[in-house]
Amino acid sequence: MTSRSMIERGAVTRAGRAVMGGLALFAVAGTSVPAAAQDASEARIRKLESEVRALQRKVFPGGDGRFFEPQISGSASTASTTVPSTTAVTDILARLDAIEAQLQGLTAQVEQNTNAIAKINARLDSGSVGATPAPTPLIGAPTPATTTAGSAAAATPVATPAPAQPTTERLTAVQQIAKPQTDDPADDEYSYGYRLWNAGFYPEAQQQLRLFVDKYPDHWRATYGRNLLGRAYMDDGKPREAAPWFLRNYQTDKNGARAPDSLLYLAETMIAVNDSSRACIALAEFGETYPAVASGRLADQYQANLKKVTCN
Repeated sequence: MTSRSMIERGAVTRAGRAVMGGLALFAVAGTSVPAAAQDASEARIRKLESEVRALQRKVFPGGDGRFFEPQISGSASTASTTVPSTTAVTDILARLDAIEAQLQGLTAQVEQNTNAIAKINARLDSGSVGATPAPTPLIGAPTPATTTAGSAAAATPVATPAPAQPTTERLTAVQQIAKPQTDDPADDEYSYGYRLWNAGFYPEAQQQLRLFVDKYPDHWRATYGRNLLGRAYMDDGKPREAAPWFLRNYQTDKNGARAPDSLLYLAETMIAVNDSSRACIALAEFGETYPAVASGRLADQYQANLKKVTCN
């Protein structure tokens, strides 16, 4: 054999060995890829299981074994029976099914808790929890909004017992008071209520004036009607029923013709029920809001009320 042939044969042998070595490495790599993927899947599942257990502890605090297993437990006794072996994929699927079942249970529990909390909040917002039912308001009774002077009187009128049936003599006397008949029916309703009040028929005046203020709230006489309705209650010895009407008239239109009167009468109703602090609030607001009236048209009434209370 010549030297050239020996050299060529050695080169072929080395090339063959290189190819065989590459195939061996490929075979090793081929077997290691599924193992690496399996390890990654195992790590992800363990992480997911750990997160589920943490979520269980958040929803069910206290470490109750009824809801989840403790992370550290005693070694289990060796079973005497032989458990059939399972593949890695079967074990993964079983564990995923268990995780999904746990997540469904937790989701249902969270939804139930959320619904229960929403119902409780709704009851709290409506004031129905631990509160007594509100009395049925009188027909046409006002519900004044809250303002600075709103703290000086009750928010709604106080329900009063039904009045006794009038006597025949009283009915006859009321019928003698004529109702005006002009081209302004709203003004006629107010004027009739005024005539009843002026004659001392306070319950009848209250009924008539409430009819007027409910039917004609935007009439120019409305400020007079609400103020006179408060006075009809006040003159009837019912300051608590009068206060909401005075407050409503003041709040509805502070520039109304009888708004200053109502605010001052509101202070008088508070004096009548021995609520000096709220009376002082109303008097102070009257002096600040209507300084010209306080020193003019209603000066005597204002000073008389100031003398009845001690204000800081």
